[in-house]
Amino acid sequence: MEIQVLGPLSAAVNGRTIVPTAGKPRQVFALLALYPGRVMSVATLMEEVWSTELPQSAMTTLQTYIMQLRRCLGAALGPEARGAEKSVLATGHGGYLLQVPPEAVDANTYERLVAEGQEAFDRGEDERAADAFRQALALWRGPALVDVKLGPVLEIESMRLEESRLVTIERRIDADLRLGRHAELTAELTELVARHPHHEGLHAQAMLTLYRSGRQATALDVYRKLRTRLVQELGVEPSPQLQRLHQAMLAVDPALDVVAGPRRGSTFDRYAA
Repeated sequence: MEIQVLGPLSAAVNGRTIVPTAGKPRQVFALLALYPGRVMSVATLMEEVWSTELPQSAMTTLQTYIMQLRRCLGAALGPEARGAEKSVLATGHGGYLLQVPPEAVDANTYERLVAEGQEAFDRGEDERAADAFRQALALWRGPALVDVKLGPVLEIESMRLEESRLVTIERRIDADLRLGRHAELTAELTELVARHPHHEGLHAQAMLTLYRSGRQATALDVYRKLRTRLVQELGVEPSPQLQRLHQAMLAVDPALDVVAGPRRGSTFDRYAA
């Protein structure tokens, strides 16, 4: 079984989909899929489906959803595996669990690759780090659980995954910058800062990419526009790190240039107090 949550929800057994079309059973399946091998309590499943407005029939209805999911599993497993659906979607102490290996879910593979990339990044192994981050990001096919109605529990999980995705993109760009690939990053960072107009880390990377490409004036203009937005919309100045990066560019600091050999830390790390 392969389950994909980093984009539209999908799961198949023997080439047959096991994802229900009805909204609430999809929520139940998605939540179980995010935690393979782990009991998801009845209370948590009910909170996801109904939030704080539980109907009187909530327990019976949840059991019906589990029965529907098992029916989908049983049809996909085939008559030769009769009854196996109850061991795949098992009843645990106080809840239910999906008995599949963690690597069957793309979110777990993603997080493993991110951890590998971070370890390599921290050791200064930039090529290996960038490759692991790219593999992790390649698993995404759109916003997490984009076709599932999100209740309070899944909404938190979706936000966590999306935030992790953005951090991974930023870290992958840091690895590429340490490898001197600034010329290849300009277009990507132009799009990213447009989509995340208050994200200082991405703006710092865009500034450095432009500066190293011989576009000092454009790099300084990125800072000016960000500062204007932060002051006018949020009433705050850019962070001290970003201000120091700006001053280094005004002073044409040689430290901004690409230096051969591994360099630890992100774009921001080098301008921390």
